[in-house]
Amino acid sequence: MVFTDTLIIGASASGLASAACLKKEGLKFIILEKYPQVGTSWRNHYDRLYLHTSKKWSGLPFLKMADSLPKYPARQDMVDYLDQYAKELNIHPVFNSEALSVKKQDGYLVTETNNGVYQSRHVIVATGLNHKPKIPEFEGMNTFKGKVLHSSEYKNGAEFAGKNVLVVGFGNSAGEQAICLHENGAFPSLSVRSPVNVLPRDILGFPVLEIGKLTSWFPARVADRINAPLIRILVGDIRKLGLKKSKYGPKEQIQKLKRIPLLDTGTIKLIQQGHIKVYGDILRIEGNRVYFENNRQQDFAAIILATGYQHNLESLLINGDGYFEELNKEINRQSLFEKDGLYLCGFNISPIGMLREIGMEARKIAKDIAGKKEVGTI
Repeated sequence: MVFTDTLIIGASASGLASAACLKKEGLKFIILEKYPQVGTSWRNHYDRLYLHTSKKWSGLPFLKMADSLPKYPARQDMVDYLDQYAKELNIHPVFNSEALSVKKQDGYLVTETNNGVYQSRHVIVATGLNHKPKIPEFEGMNTFKGKVLHSSEYKNGAEFAGKNVLVVGFGNSAGEQAICLHENGAFPSLSVRSPVNVLPRDILGFPVLEIGKLTSWFPARVADRINAPLIRILVGDIRKLGLKKSKYGPKEQIQKLKRIPLLDTGTIKLIQQGHIKVYGDILRIEGNRVYFENNRQQDFAAIILATGYQHNLESLLINGDGYFEELNKEINRQSLFEKDGLYLCGFNISPIGMLREIGMEARKIAKDIAGKKEVGTI
């Protein structure tokens, strides 16, 4: 058994930021990573991915993103940045080490991994929300003759040139992968089940998430009402495109449903031009034909399930009762923050951007652990 004061599980953005903040406080830790490198999820994202938050607000604590990067860094830019971050801040994860369970035992937290057991006073879980793809079930899916893949498996649209491809979902991955399919000569369609919100990524050249900070002090519903007229002017009436408008505004949608609105980088224009078709919910599948609500149907050669992810906390945290409800709260509002020495970093979906939120959380966690050391509680 290996003993350490703090154990960090995961070496992507959340884990690396947590490690950097602990180092800044002079605290000892071990950071575990399931894969043989940092930032594996970023390495596996689709080729066309760009951040939706500007580089100004996407850097992790103590290392800003390079001025030479575009305003919205690309996937590979983020991979390179995480490699640089670990190197420059002297963070050395224990690679190929998968945490299997965390449990309270005799006043400590005991973490079992695939290559040993760790005992610690604190554990920071930084495995993230995108741990396991959500795979929906549709009637007749097993009869589909074409290719079915989750959006996490999608790289680019080259193999789908000249083919009808259905993308299920209307998040940012769905919207951008539909654009990528069109750019590669495919004929994309979107199946959108739920009511949605759409925001332009930029307003007059300024990132919409940064403009949103101007109304961040208002309650979500009030902020949405203030912003609604400008959004209507810039986006238009999405109902005319076959989409259902959410009863919540964008900020309230994030707060209540924990779903990020589509930050539009060209999807809406392609829908307006007829290059991307919009369908409703899938009723059933028969062979290559997909039947939708409102008596619509279409044959497809492939289906991409941009249906989101789920975390791994139920299987990881043996004594995790109550923690799963904490995922939908800002760190300052988590009633179980640091309970039993356990911290969660990188799980709250934030309207200001996940990377900025991660930096704030990592700083607060490190300060809390440092404060316990100062008062002699560890």
